[in-house]
Amino acid sequence: MAAEGEYESILCVKPDVNVYRIPPRASNRSYRAADWKLDAPDWSGRMRITAKGKVAFIKLEDKVSGELFAQAPVKEYPGITVETVSDSSRYFVLRIQDDGGRSAFIGVGFGDRGDAFDFNVALQDHFKWVKKEDEISKSGHVGDSGPKLDLGFKEGQTITLNIGQGKKRDKPRPPGPGGLGLLPPPPGGKIAPPPAPSSLTNHNVAHQTGCTTTGCLLELDNGNFNTVVQPNPSSDLWGDFSVPASSVPPPSRPQDTANWIQF
Repeated sequence: MAAEGEYESILCVKPDVNVYRIPPRASNRSYRAADWKLDAPDWSGRMRITAKGKVAFIKLEDKVSGELFAQAPVKEYPGITVETVSDSSRYFVLRIQDDGGRSAFIGVGFGDRGDAFDFNVALQDHFKWVKKEDEISKSGHVGDSGPKLDLGFKEGQTITLNIGQGKKRDKPRPPGPGGLGLLPPPPGGKIAPPPAPSSLTNHNVAHQTGCTTTGCLLELDNGNFNTVVQPNPSSDLWGDFSVPASSVPPPSRPQDTANWIQF
């Protein structure tokens, strides 16, 4: 039965339901709604299905006042408390009980098949939930009663940890410019800038190395002529080079005016 501290929830409410007195079942065959007086129900009202804990209650109440006419506590479904009939899906047989524990069987029916379907589904869903709760409860008890793994140290048992004694791995050297693994420059060192390209004029200057006297000659080759420049003795050893005042332009081809048409 339901505990006193549990709350009651509503599973389904149907506003129209008919109640019939049914003859006692003479044999083990199933109930048939055709044996009832379907055109003259003994009582009409509403049906409210509630749940308190794992028990569902089918309550037949007055439509206006809500006064309880009868109720059927359901502890399992399908079961003896709610049975279907063999000749219709809109009629059921309920076993109702009073506060004194006395029980009786009555027939109930719905005017619409959708109401009968909702009645059936409400009971099925509730007892699916009850079954799931029972499985969870059983699995919890099995887990508590099973053997537990002892991870504690036994008496005299020790453990050794090697910290910071692992072999250091050589870190890969980051690649330098161009993907080559070049060493970085030493700290504080200076890198000499690359030599600036010598600016040449139209002359190609050839420096003669190894000259220590002022008599060294610098030879300039322009392609059309060779110019020898002697340094000024009164000036710096490496003075300004003299540049020809003018260059002889190459002879131009005479234009054949006869082949051109003047506009």
